[in-house]
Amino acid sequence: GLAALYMEHNGHWVTGMSNQIVWGTPHVFAVFLIVAASGALNVASIASVFGRQLYKPLTRLSGLLAIALLAGGLGAAWYMEHEGHYVTGMSNQIVWGTPHVFAVFLILAASGALNVATLASVFGRELYKPLARLSGLLAITLLVGGLAVLVLDLGRPDRLIVAMTHYNFKSVFAWNIFLYTGFIMIVAAYLWVMLERRMNDYAKPLGVLAFLWRLILTTGTGSIFGFLVAREAYDSALYAPLFVVMSFAFGLAVFMLVLMAACGGDRRPLGDVMVLRLKSLLGQFVAAVMYFVLIYHLTNLYFTRQHDFEHFILVDGGIYTALFWLGQVLIGGILPLALLFHPVWSRSRQVVAAAAVCVIAGGLAQLYVIIIGGQAYPLVIFPGKQVTSSFFDGVVASYVPSLPEVALGAGGVALALAITAVALKVLPLLPRSLADGDVAPGSAGNS
Repeated sequence: GLAALYMEHNGHWVTGMSNQIVWGTPHVFAVFLIVAASGALNVASIASVFGRQLYKPLTRLSGLLAIALLAGGLGAAWYMEHEGHYVTGMSNQIVWGTPHVFAVFLILAASGALNVATLASVFGRELYKPLARLSGLLAITLLVGGLAVLVLDLGRPDRLIVAMTHYNFKSVFAWNIFLYTGFIMIVAAYLWVMLERRMNDYAKPLGVLAFLWRLILTTGTGSIFGFLVAREAYDSALYAPLFVVMSFAFGLAVFMLVLMAACGGDRRPLGDVMVLRLKSLLGQFVAAVMYFVLIYHLTNLYFTRQHDFEHFILVDGGIYTALFWLGQVLIGGILPLALLFHPVWSRSRQVVAAAAVCVIAGGLAQLYVIIIGGQAYPLVIFPGKQVTSSFFDGVVASYVPSLPEVALGAGGVALALAITAVALKVLPLLPRSLADGDVAPGSAGNS
């Protein structure tokens, strides 16, 4: 504590760090603690998700240690606010960094997590009705986590007041303020009518409204990139439907892991019918994402002016090419499809959970390629000409995520999960049993 006060009061020149060594011994300890915090949750995951009862007594300690992720995120936000964004890997070329990858992922997952409630209320699938409340809760908490990351990454969070009081309706960002706040209010009302039995008759109308609103919200998020006509990586109408199907996959993957952890932690029966139906849906959503990604790149390859960008992403983009093929396509697409549709492996809950984790990892890789890779590719200011200047024109921008950026993004995830965990303890969001005989016996054959 005294060391922090001394460094704050006298400046970082009193340390051994310099313009050449900007990350010093404090960063060594910080990275170690963040990695250890994530790994500490393994014990709880082994007990709750993978059903290993031997580790059950240690679950609370594991969860307590994982709270360090949330504390690390808040510390990173304070550090970036106090020191300025020059301490991050972002620059005038890469203005959206790793925190935005986490934030967009959480926003998409929030929209997709509402799928289960939508299937029950809007499309009449009674099998999913017992899960509708948890679905609504996750939709709110994931969006809150994503928006928290965005707000804390502003550098001047107080400037959010300006964005909320001065609107430019030609900007998609202005639309999103209404879309995000409206989504939270609508889903909160939807959750309330599901919890209050006297109001259950209003569940379907609110469910339809929430369903339409989430489609508009996700379309708006994709349009942020689709409307950026100046960048070859974006400027595509396909981003809107691509983000919609991405939200389906990401949200359901998160929902399944939270459901397994909640049922395992409370020893709540979870039948095979429910798990197998959810894993089939997840496989279909992953396939849909792969389809739209294929169409997006085939469309770009059809246009000659997009060939250089496609070569950058698919062949010669370094880390972005590796993340596309290994992270997005292999880990986030091919591997989950193989696990979810294998005639034997797909019957194992551990395999289904592993497939959901792969979808989440692949989704983060996909968004990293879209958001950061799209900015790293140089702007084509004069088509057909070679442009060079001292302002990095015509040069692929370099970007290395900094520790505060990763900690802030992880903190947003921790915030969403922490709110979910507290709500599950104090609200009746899940039935006592989700065994095969207790969940809509007559709907087992419905998809």
